Amino acid sequence: MSKVFAVAAALAIAVYQLLPDNAWWTAGWQMGLGYAGAAAILAGARRLPRRERLPWWCFAAGIAANVTGIGVAVFSDNVLHWVDLPTPADPFFLLLYPFCAIGIAALIRRRETGRGRNWTAMVDATTITTGFGLLAWVYVIAPSAEGGKITMLGEATQVAYPIGDLIMIAMMTRLLRGGGRRGAPFWWVTGSLAAFLIGDTVWVVMGNLIDQGYPVEDILWLNRAIESIFLVAFTLFGVGALHADARSLAAPAGTDVVRLGRTHLLLLTAASLIAPALLAVEVLHGEVHDGMAIVIGSAALFLLVVTRMAQLVREVERQALQVRELARRDDLTGLPNRRAWNDELPRALEHARRDGRPVSVALLDLDHFKQFNDTYGHPAGDRLLKSAAAAWHDQLRAVDTLARYGGEEFVVLLPGAGVDEARDVLERALAATPLGQTFSAGLALWDGAETSDELIERADTALYRAKSGGRCQISEAANRPAAAAATK
Repeated sequence: MSKVFAVAAALAIAVYQLLPDNAWWTAGWQMGLGYAGAAAILAGARRLPRRERLPWWCFAAGIAANVTGIGVAVFSDNVLHWVDLPTPADPFFLLLYPFCAIGIAALIRRRETGRGRNWTAMVDATTITTGFGLLAWVYVIAPSAEGGKITMLGEATQVAYPIGDLIMIAMMTRLLRGGGRRGAPFWWVTGSLAAFLIGDTVWVVMGNLIDQGYPVEDILWLNRAIESIFLVAFTLFGVGALHADARSLAAPAGTDVVRLGRTHLLLLTAASLIAPALLAVEVLHGEVHDGMAIVIGSAALFLLVVTRMAQLVREVERQALQVRELARRDDLTGLPNRRAWNDELPRALEHARRDGRPVSVALLDLDHFKQFNDTYGHPAGDRLLKSAAAAWHDQLRAVDTLARYGGEEFVVLLPGAGVDEARDVLERALAATPLGQTFSAGLALWDGAETSDELIERADTALYRAKSGGRCQISEAANRPAAAAATK
């Protein structure tokens, strides 16, 4: 459906270039294409769930109002001979901006459901809007506000167009910097919004050229091309709505993160450089007319850039913390891994030495784990490791630490526990082992002098003795020889 509509619209736009230079003919053709785009949007929206139709309804209403303005403008010009601003057509043209802004806001809300406010995207959108807003102020808004040429209401109407464009830029940037899927409908819609902005920009440039005395006859040939830009904008909305994947446009973003790509970076850079570029242009012309506006714009852009840098720093710090945490966490069981254990045990021994309290360490090894894996498969073996780790952890004291040492081997740190108390804890864990499985354990009480490696070595020797003795038992490590302890 969307391909058929796109081909038909493309042919209609091509035929439009060949129409006679008659206001009624051209306006009628534009309105036909515009209303066709609005109808296509409504037809596409009917296929969506009711809760997802609001953005499309807003887009259709904005386009329909804008297209209606074309007919009203031709009637006002050719019948009423009303050409001074504001004309009866201006309210219809201006309705495009609030309707599109509401539609984009609804899309953003749907796409970022449950994610909270995206402050990074908001800062980026504000930065770009501020930069281009300064440009609009210097070349469009301020000259219109000088007065003397048209009425105050006309000035307000003339200023409303660039303000509407700035709102569109802000909403577009916010949409682009937000999360969510970016399928074909997403790019058709953003392409349509971009076409509207390009068309408005070219109209402004043409108006400035005419105001500066440029011969109107030399640029009238551009009218048909500029009007075609708006026809493309009408069409792209309809293509996006009729696309088979249109529902993806409002799909929640989930955990997707939008990275700062080259295009976004270029836009941010360009927006940040607009203020000094404007100042340089005015200095080269020998007089600074908009000094205060440039100062305010520069200050705002500087603060926004600093805010963005602070956000990036915080994000890097957060990611670094996550990386450190992941590096110390076992992926399968969620327990501390061997790296974390090697950091924790020396600290625990130092605390025990300082406080004069006992500390015990136990090595646990699931019995016949290879046989279990070969019989039930590796996924079942992984589930056993996860469920065993969870069951054992529930039987430990709040101060104890359970870590995965490697493979089916686990290690337990029991601060403040002598051999008897440590054995009680391990026996509870042994009884809680799931799926009818058991483990063998080697238990060692720190002698107050040995290193962490020597303590683990004694627990490992006791574990080997437990497995050799028939498994499903807890073996206590022998004390170190007196000669070895005396050398410390």
